[in-house]
Amino acid sequence: MAERYSSFDRRGWRWFAQRLTAAFLIVVLAFHFMLLHFVNHAYEITLAGTTARMSQVGYFATMVLFLVTATFHGVNGVYNALVNQGLDGAQKKAVAAVLVAASVLLVVQGVRVALAMTGMDVSF
Repeated sequence: MAERYSSFDRRGWRWFAQRLTAAFLIVVLAFHFMLLHFVNHAYEITLAGTTARMSQVGYFATMVLFLVTATFHGVNGVYNALVNQGLDGAQKKAVAAVLVAASVLLVVQGVRVALAMTGMDVSF
């Protein structure tokens, strides 16, 4: 019989954050599906409509928070899956560094796209 092992310590912050982000993602995905699949149908989605939605502070903040939350949730899950497979030592540190760098790049690029979708002239 295979030994069950999890790198998630149920008393640790990563375990709690994984559960918290999962709950948030379920709520935001429900909002997304309701708004963009039932209120507005696929053929009604336009660049102008997306720009109008992203120009609303609440919608913009929700989408950026969704980006950050989904990035953390996914990367934290991948990292812990790799640790569960026996990753340790220098490899563990290298993988953590690569995942953190990839996460930062993803969030920065996502925020840049979100800002561009507001219609504001933002460049960085």
